[in-house]
Amino acid sequence: MAYKKKTKKQKQKIASAIAHVKSTFNNTIVSITTMEGDVLFSSSAGRLGFKGSRKSTPFAASQIASTLAKEMQLVGVKNLEVNMQGPGSGRDSVVRAFQSAGMTVSMLRDVTPLPH
Repeated sequence: MAYKKKTKKQKQKIASAIAHVKSTFNNTIVSITTMEGDVLFSSSAGRLGFKGSRKSTPFAASQIASTLAKEMQLVGVKNLEVNMQGPGSGRDSVVRAFQSAGMTVSMLRDVTPLPH
């Protein structure tokens, strides 16, 4: 059996990404995707250990954003577009936490579905 050389895995270098924030009355979920829609990172308040009514607080949402910002800096993300969905209280604090972590928020978009 011949020896095969293993190729070293390349780290992804992504300059810009999209943050999809779904904020409900019970939880806040944030997914980071590439511009094409491939999911890079995802987190929620329940994943960080918040339980019950503490999951829907703005503090929990800012903690989600700060942990995701640390992971995004390792990949090289600098520019960020934010799509916000839902009526929850964590929408604004996610954007503030991304900006305080050094991300450049280029676009804020509200994608909450409305009946017509």
